Amino acid sequence: MLLGSISGFLGGLLGIGGGIVIVPALILLFGAFDLLPDKLATLAALATSLGCIVFTSLSAAYAQYKSDKIEWSVARRWGPFLVLGSLFAGMVASSLPVAVLRGCIGAFLVFVAIVMLTSWKPAPSRPFPGAIGSAVAGWLGGLVSGIAGIGGGNVIVPSLIFFNVPVHRATATSSALGVPIASAGLLGYLLAAWQLEAPIQVPDASLLWGYLYWPAFLAITLPAIALAPVGVKVAHRIDPLPLRRLFGGLLLLLAARMLYSAWSVSAI
Repeated sequence: MLLGSISGFLGGLLGIGGGIVIVPALILLFGAFDLLPDKLATLAALATSLGCIVFTSLSAAYAQYKSDKIEWSVARRWGPFLVLGSLFAGMVASSLPVAVLRGCIGAFLVFVAIVMLTSWKPAPSRPFPGAIGSAVAGWLGGLVSGIAGIGGGNVIVPSLIFFNVPVHRATATSSALGVPIASAGLLGYLLAAWQLEAPIQVPDASLLWGYLYWPAFLAITLPAIALAPVGVKVAHRIDPLPLRRLFGGLLLLLAARMLYSAWSVSAI
């Protein structure tokens, strides 16, 4: 529930959906309490994170809708391709070795941390991409979001800022797009689990629905829904730069732990 509170607040504050915190935390918790084997723990963390983000993003998106900061033209242009990429991600992630999958998550955490820690600003003359560019960017963004188990905020926000969308509007648009992206990604992981030739073997299979781990999903989602609107309100009142840098430092620690986990699994 503490994890849900943190992820919900950060989701509303930074438009990240919370998955960037949920995924590594769940992987570590599943391993620490020996709840699931390594490969299943990673896939369950990804699917459970996406399930939580559906509701967290819905709560944050409603708050952003009331503030009238969502760029609907961007959402319509990128949304369908983001959904397609995210839907495809479950099949890709379930076919990857656990060391490779965790290594990819760790590398992505490093990338996001660098974005959060730097004060990079886009060239003011850079135009927004056309139809083909939007399709490619959307599909790749959805694929990366699904494999990383996030709602897309860590891809969408810096991408929109890169194309000179104001940061508050980029965050609001990311929250709105997080709902369909996370829904499609979750569906992809559920389909991947249901298409397995042999059923998933765990001590208590009733705790899993596909790759979704119900106890973690419920414990994270309820406080996340409550805290997401609070994060949105705070985001509209303060300078987010100090919090971005603090969050970036935390992500570097999580990335180091995730990369070490990937190395440890590969060394077994």
